[in-house]
Amino acid sequence: MRTRAIYGCAGTTLDAAERDFFRAAQPWGFILFARNIVDREQIRSLVAALRETVGDDRAPVLIDQEGGRVARLKPPGWTERPAAARFGAVYGASHEAAAEAVYLNARLIAHDLAELGINVDCLPVLDVPIEGADDVIGDRAFARDAAAIIDLGRAQIEGLMEGGVLPVMKHIPGHGRATADSHLALPRVTTEAEELSATDFVTFRSLNTCPLAMTAHVVYEAIDPQRPATTSPKVIRDVIRGEIGFDGLLISDDLSMNALDGPLSVRTKAALFAGCDVVLHCNGRMDEMSEVALEVKELDGPALRRAQAALSHLSVPDAFDPAAAEARLTELLSIGG
Repeated sequence: MRTRAIYGCAGTTLDAAERDFFRAAQPWGFILFARNIVDREQIRSLVAALRETVGDDRAPVLIDQEGGRVARLKPPGWTERPAAARFGAVYGASHEAAAEAVYLNARLIAHDLAELGINVDCLPVLDVPIEGADDVIGDRAFARDAAAIIDLGRAQIEGLMEGGVLPVMKHIPGHGRATADSHLALPRVTTEAEELSATDFVTFRSLNTCPLAMTAHVVYEAIDPQRPATTSPKVIRDVIRGEIGFDGLLISDDLSMNALDGPLSVRTKAALFAGCDVVLHCNGRMDEMSEVALEVKELDGPALRRAQAALSHLSVPDAFDPAAAEARLTELLSIGG
């Protein structure tokens, strides 16, 4: 039986200790970073090796391939993709052109990923950034306007899914107001619940049929002043599952980030108790993964149902002409100046 975890690995191949650990731990999935990437053949081999450890040739393999400054696949091996804000600029000139551009860009990203055996991309970023917030989101967001984010987020989800890659909307229920980078510290948001509902939460609520979502390591003081969303039963129950109405697979953001405190075992237990279906641990450190593994449980009940539902959306892509898509995308991006 698979367990409620996603792990990274340390390098470009698996060593014997990693193979043994993954075979014993049986995580639901894996995640790749720049440290894991050399070229296409090597990635395909690593993806196959990861899946072999859990005996599942469809096991989820995730990556953060957004475009802009968050891209694990980089030139010269892969085409550089624009940051989300570039599409927001096109949206200001033409909503239709921007949506088509986002769709084509996502479809091209999915084409690159599917070639490698990667079947989950941590997109779209649905956070609504505000003036004065930390730049950790910044141009990773399409715009500061929720309506634009909803339109373009929908197109991105469609492009990925039609390319055979599952989307993960992040960072639910919203990281756009954070005045700190949650990789480094715990952000606290003091905005009233009514305003959060009308602005930050609305993008996720409008796209709540996305099959997967990733939590925000952010404290919303008006809802739960003690705990960030990732470890807050109240935020997950009342906001993510309740007000937003998300019933897909809920993945924690990386447990090793500095926004969270305490031992990894405590973080793991807290995230699962709060209502995360699966926990994510990214840095590939064996000592930390072993600590997480002590607390993760078997994937069963509602979490198993959601995981199965998410994977049911995986499909074989229709015929696709990447060269034509690239040409049309270039044309569309010129609209935004």
